[in-house]
Amino acid sequence: MTSADSPLTPLREKLRGLRTAAFGADPAGERMERIRRSPNFADGVFQNPEGTRADRPSPKSTSGLLKTYFRKDERIRRAPAGTVPVHATTLADIKEPPASGLRLTWMGHSSVLAEIDGSRVLFDPVWSARCSPFDFAGPKRLHPVPVPLGSLGELDAVVISHDHYDHLDMPSIRALRASGALFAVPLGVGAHLERWGVPPERIRELDWNESTEIAGLTLTATPARHFCGRGLRNQQHTLWASWAVAGPAHRIFHSGDTGYFEGFKDIGAAHGPFDATMIQIGAYSPYWPENHTDATPVPGAWPDIHMTPAEGLRAHLDLQGQQATGVLLPIHWGTFNLAMHAWAEPAEWTRDVAGAAGQPVAFPCPGQPFEPAGEHPAVPWWRAVSRPIARPWRGPEGARADAREPREERELLTER
Repeated sequence: MTSADSPLTPLREKLRGLRTAAFGADPAGERMERIRRSPNFADGVFQNPEGTRADRPSPKSTSGLLKTYFRKDERIRRAPAGTVPVHATTLADIKEPPASGLRLTWMGHSSVLAEIDGSRVLFDPVWSARCSPFDFAGPKRLHPVPVPLGSLGELDAVVISHDHYDHLDMPSIRALRASGALFAVPLGVGAHLERWGVPPERIRELDWNESTEIAGLTLTATPARHFCGRGLRNQQHTLWASWAVAGPAHRIFHSGDTGYFEGFKDIGAAHGPFDATMIQIGAYSPYWPENHTDATPVPGAWPDIHMTPAEGLRAHLDLQGQQATGVLLPIHWGTFNLAMHAWAEPAEWTRDVAGAAGQPVAFPCPGQPFEPAGEHPAVPWWRAVSRPIARPWRGPEGARADAREPREERELLTER
């Protein structure tokens, strides 16, 4: 008998009864039977491609990490120094269809509106003030949402990468019930949506490498290297995924949350190359403690579930067959404080490594639409509200440098 089959103890029943709706629901019945049949489910849990290391720092380094995390100057470093700029004319800018047939609007963190070949897809919508089951605790939004969720207009599909709170937000899902959109989610995640009132017939629940057709698009759940769960007792019974979306003329990729793994090459070979990729480059585990001037960061806990900017670039190039083609849109940074690194460090690091590789990157501020076939937002807008950033990925010299932008970039920022 597996743990999923075991009768609940009275304590577990009591604890489950105390869970609010935001915690979602556990898969059961036919959904759970389908999970058990999945080739990616073994030993009672979903498995990662290539596995993941659960490396933990030594007690001494853990103590140092915690001291660093809660130190006042470190908390300040992980937040913007001023008001994060949000694009002011998003709704006017997306009123007409994209001239090229493809337009992306980063709404912050991993939320992206993709207009592709006449259809509209919203990835990982999180509009709440906190990514948490509670409205009084948990990571708080660092900038306002660019537009009200209800003002986005008609949507064809809402795509969810996994069930963590910074990607699956109950109030946003409930608000989107009225949109008429279909919901494409990884296997098991549909249980949450049904508890929140989404009709089962509007849910397309996929295992890795399964596809569904929505509004002329082919949406494929592709592998990712992460984990799942919305409670302290994490049963690993909901899958996590990246997504490949193909229309008649364009292809895009959304990484969700993932550590780097060799499978990006297979995804690219099967579904790419892509006109644009949306790649997670923030909230990574490695960090540089005080006085650590080596270009190699110290590994934190769970080093394989989020990518650094260097790994994000490597993933993009793998998806593109090792060609610096398509546009990389960095996601999963700037909106919530979820890691040890400085607030704008993911953007600076991405800018460095992509520039060295000759890879086109778009750096829109939240809510700023752009077409991958056109001009890409390139001004480092974050520098106007970022504290000085050491660049340890450049080595000792970079570690001693700060993020003061060159004179011409300061002038560009001033003009904005």
